[in-house]
Amino acid sequence: MRLLTPILLLVALLIGALWLDRPTPRADLVIANTAEALSLDPQRLSHQHDVRTARGLFEGLTEVDGATGEVIPAAAESWTRSDDGRTWMFRLRPGLRWSDGSELSARDFVVAWRRVLLPDQASDYTGFLLNIRGARAFFDWRAKALKEFATTGGGAEAAARLWRETQERFDREVGLRAPDARTLVVELERPVAYWLDLCAFPTLFPIPHALVERFTRLDPVTGMFSLDPAWTKPGHLVGNGPYRLAAWRPKRAIRLERNPHYHGADSVRAASVDIVLIEDPNTAVLAFESGAIDWLTDTLVEYRGDMFEQARAGTRRDLHVLDAFGTDFYSFNCRPTLSDGRANPFADPAVRRAFALAIDKRAIVERITRLGETVASTLVPPDSIRGYTLPAGLPFDPQRAKAEFEGAGWTLRDGTLVNARGEPFPTVEILYASNSPRYRDMSAALADMWTRTLGVPCAMRPKDARGFRDALKRGDFMVARGGWYGDYRDPTTWLELSRTGDGNNDRGYTNPSFDALLDRAADQLDADERLATLSQAERLLVEQDVPILPICHYVTVYMFDPTRLDGISRDPRLEQYLGRIARVPAR
Repeated sequence: MRLLTPILLLVALLIGALWLDRPTPRADLVIANTAEALSLDPQRLSHQHDVRTARGLFEGLTEVDGATGEVIPAAAESWTRSDDGRTWMFRLRPGLRWSDGSELSARDFVVAWRRVLLPDQASDYTGFLLNIRGARAFFDWRAKALKEFATTGGGAEAAARLWRETQERFDREVGLRAPDARTLVVELERPVAYWLDLCAFPTLFPIPHALVERFTRLDPVTGMFSLDPAWTKPGHLVGNGPYRLAAWRPKRAIRLERNPHYHGADSVRAASVDIVLIEDPNTAVLAFESGAIDWLTDTLVEYRGDMFEQARAGTRRDLHVLDAFGTDFYSFNCRPTLSDGRANPFADPAVRRAFALAIDKRAIVERITRLGETVASTLVPPDSIRGYTLPAGLPFDPQRAKAEFEGAGWTLRDGTLVNARGEPFPTVEILYASNSPRYRDMSAALADMWTRTLGVPCAMRPKDARGFRDALKRGDFMVARGGWYGDYRDPTTWLELSRTGDGNNDRGYTNPSFDALLDRAADQLDADERLATLSQAERLLVEQDVPILPICHYVTVYMFDPTRLDGISRDPRLEQYLGRIARVPAR
């Protein structure tokens, strides 16, 4: 274990004290994130660190067992499913309450899920609920009604009328109802093999309908519904999870305290939790080694490869490199034109295949990341889903890469790559978040391989975290760093990323044949046949169309002392529930 010098130790202690800057005593559990919390709204968040916090403040119908990765009861004590797999009835635990002591009812789930199904919200996870009977038709109707409202105008009174009609239509036409306070009935258009798993994801968490009504805003110009973000601030936010929100200082720290109204309050192990933001990787490691924090949720220092070698040799016990249920990849912009109007060479699948074949992924994990990740030729991690057969994907094959490139019409003329019209291949800009040495170095490695093998000019395009996310959503990129952790244990958690129109399809990729395979799988009741169809869909994605270039399957690098911290899940899904984690006395 690397020892701090006395000076570094003093610096680390000062960092911890200044960073936390709290008038209250040290929390029972102190966690450090490397990225700012973007939202505490369960229907709007998507990033892993926000999901982890949301699971401390809210609870869904189900949750995931940290040891086995299996789905277990949470707010629902039991459920039944019809023989055709289309109707689910959930029975809530008796006496459920919100953190303010008010009663929680099945209607709170209905209101939260309705919000996800509003096009007004532009949720990345609306697709999770579109299998509910009537949900897609409702979504399309509302989108059309809003478009008409915006063109004709109407004002506040008309917006209120449209909103009343929206609520009535939802209750009448969508297969979601609460016949009594403890019963939630969900009718699906088709069976969803992983429905219980979805119910553990924050998008399907409840929010109190009384609070929603109080913070609802209707835009008199567009007619759109919105929930004032102020509802997630301390003093307003009401949750049903093991903790309540005590304080939130943006870009500094979030303070959670045990929720006395939680049904399992007696089993919540830490009475208080501080979640601090430490964006600088070196500062984060120093703060951990000084004892200022108990768990560093990601270790991004440039020398973490050296730390991994120490951990593997058994000379340090506080670094944990865990296989994760995720895949590191780069995205190709598949749209016909780039954001500035230029023709996009990556709209051609042959060009994307050439770029994929030119990458030596083994060299990347051995020389760049140095964390022993499994090289990825697919999106779904190997051996992660029982019964699923992975396609082969594309290998590292420079000669085939050149052949694909030439077949796409790009040839070297007078030292310049040009197409049949004599137009030069544009400089390939690689977009990545500037706060990550990993993706800086990985992007540079990709650029070098593409230049050496294909002869294309490349340029780095770093942006801060928010600018990076905004550019992705706008489609303002050529090649961009990406990655995905599975939200539920099924191939579709990765494959749906490439469905036409999906909220996470930042690449703008579309192929009716791929969408049809996903639809066919959704209608197949036989589990083996369904997985075979999904394997066919992934083969089309990773061997033919290649909108995504898989690099390696993630590992997550935690820092914590296993003799002092208990309750961290090591299952590859790494679903961490804060109420299960606690410091233990030194042995």
